[in-house]
Amino acid sequence: MSTFTVHILAADKALYEGECESLIIPTPWGQYGILAHHCKAICAIVSGRLTYKLPGGEVKYAAVSDGLVKIENNDVLVLVDTAERPEEIDVKRARLIADEAKEAMLQKRSIREYKEAEAAFARAVSRMDVGLRSTRAKWS
Repeated sequence: MSTFTVHILAADKALYEGECESLIIPTPWGQYGILAHHCKAICAIVSGRLTYKLPGGEVKYAAVSDGLVKIENNDVLVLVDTAERPEEIDVKRARLIADEAKEAMLQKRSIREYKEAEAAFARAVSRMDVGLRSTRAKWS
């Protein structure tokens, strides 16, 4: 399978830089897949699970927050606020944050507070998804 170069960069670290067979990113409109020789594009990324397949078939996951992706000349640049590998995620803590955010959303305060709680909830749910995916892989 053809490959492309990908740079997955968070504000504080480089999550992965190297060759990739496929990349699936969370967007406001759902999951968006990228393969080698993809047309030029720029797209928003929302909190969710990012999936990338390395040459040889190994599939990796990361929980990412908001950002953007730029695709050009078989080179993909992913810029996000945060990116975490499954082994970096504390699922219990993420569940607690999700519960707190859900409660804040039910409080029905200002629109700004609701949107902040909604964003925190989305981040926590994506972290739980990626963290639990890692746990399932260990027990499979």
